[in-house]
Amino acid sequence: MRIKSFLLILFLISISLQACKSKEPLQYKVNKTPELQQYESELAEKAEFQESLAKESIEAREKAEEEEKAKEALIWKKKEVGKKRQKVKGIYLTDNTAGSERVYEILQSMKNTELNAVVINVKNDDGRISFRLDNPKLREIGSDTEIIPDISGLLNAFHNEGIYVIARIVCFRDPYIGTKHPEWMNQKADGSLFADNSGMNWVNPYQKDYWEYIALIGESCADLGFDEVQLDYVRFCTEKGMQEVVYPEEAQSDKTKIITEFVQFISDRMARKQVFFSTDVFGTIIGSYVDSMSVGQDYSLMAGCVDYMCPMIYPSHYGNGNFGIEYPDTEPYKTIEGALRASKKDLSLEMRDGEYQAVVRPWLQGFTASYLQHYISYGKEQIRAQIQAVYDSGYDEWLIWNAANNYDFPIFLTKEQGEKERQDREAKRVEEAKRVEESSRNEETKTGSD
Repeated sequence: MRIKSFLLILFLISISLQACKSKEPLQYKVNKTPELQQYESELAEKAEFQESLAKESIEAREKAEEEEKAKEALIWKKKEVGKKRQKVKGIYLTDNTAGSERVYEILQSMKNTELNAVVINVKNDDGRISFRLDNPKLREIGSDTEIIPDISGLLNAFHNEGIYVIARIVCFRDPYIGTKHPEWMNQKADGSLFADNSGMNWVNPYQKDYWEYIALIGESCADLGFDEVQLDYVRFCTEKGMQEVVYPEEAQSDKTKIITEFVQFISDRMARKQVFFSTDVFGTIIGSYVDSMSVGQDYSLMAGCVDYMCPMIYPSHYGNGNFGIEYPDTEPYKTIEGALRASKKDLSLEMRDGEYQAVVRPWLQGFTASYLQHYISYGKEQIRAQIQAVYDSGYDEWLIWNAANNYDFPIFLTKEQGEKERQDREAKRVEEAKRVEESSRNEETKTGSD
C-alpha cells in the first residue's frame, strides 16, 4: 500500500514538472465584454504612446548631448606659451636697417634706455623674406633673400643685451607670391590679378594653402630664436577696385570669420613652437562696425586668439572729429587716450568669465604726418604724451613706428628712470584700486542703512 502511495506521489510530481517546462504558461480563459476589450486596447495604446514619447525624449536628449559635445570640441581655445612674458617697450626696424651696420649703432643707443624690444621685418611688403631659410618648402618658393646676411648673429647680439626680438610678417599683401602661385591671389572675373593703388597684389584670404606658407615662415622664425611672431596686413584689401574681385562660391563666408580662423590657425602653430604671437590691427576698427566688417578684423574675436593685440592707433590715422577732437594729429595724448578707452570698452563688453583675452600693446606714432592739412611735428613732447596716455589708460606696453627708423634716443628714459616710473605707476594704481574699493564699500554701507 505504501509502495502504491509512493508511486502515485512520484507520478503527480512528474506531471507538475512537465507543466513547469511547458513553453506556454497556463492561462485562464475569461470571456471579456466588448467594453472591457476596448478599455484594455486603449490602455495598451496609451502605454505604447507613453513609451514612444519616453524613447523620443531620451533620443532627443542623447542627440542634444552629442551635439553639445561636438560643439565644445569645435570651440577654439588659446594655448598658453610656457615662457615668462615681458612688458615690451620697443621700436620698429626695417629689414634693410637690420641687415646693415647701422643696426649695431641702434643697439648701442638702446642699451642705456628703457627700450627693451625691436620689431624686425622678416617678410616685407614686397613679399620677400629678409634672410635665408632652411625649410625646403620655403626655399622652393624662393622668396628668401640675404637682406639680413647673418640673422643668427643679429639675434645673438640683441639677446646678449637683453633685447626682446619680434619677427614682423606681412600677410595678405604679397606681390611676390603671386608670381609663383597666381591661383592664391585676388582675381578679377577675367582671371587677371587685382592690384592696389601702389601696384601691389593681394592674396585671397580664403586660400588655406597660403595659411600654411605663413605658418612655415613663423615656425622658421621660432626655430631661429625670435621671441615673438607678429602678423601685419591680416586683413582684406579695401582699396578702389576691390568690387571687381571674384571669390569662389564656397568662399563667401563672413570676412571676420575667415580672418579670425586664419589667426587661430597661426596661433596654434606658434604655440606648438612655444613662441609668443601677436597681430597688428587697424586702430579704426575699435568701436566701428563698418571698418571692422570691411577689413575683416573683429577686435574682440582676434583678442581671444593672440598673446598680444597691437592696434595701430597713430593720431594721424584718425579723421577730423574722432573722439571729439577737431584734428586728432594735433592732440596726441587725447587721441591715444580716446582710442585706448574705446579698446577697453570693446574688450570688456565681450569678456566672459574664464575666457582668454590678449594683452593690448599699441603702436604709437614716431613720425610727422606732414601730408595732412592739419598736423604738428612729432618730437619728444608728442611721443612722451602718447606713452603717458598708454600708462594712464591702464596699459604698460607700447611700440614706436617710424618707417625710416629715425629715432631720437634721448626721447626715451634711462633704464633707472624707466624702473622708477614703473614702480610709481604701480603704486599709484594700487592706491587708486584701494580708493575705488573703499568708495564702493561706503556706498554699500549707505545703501544698507537706508
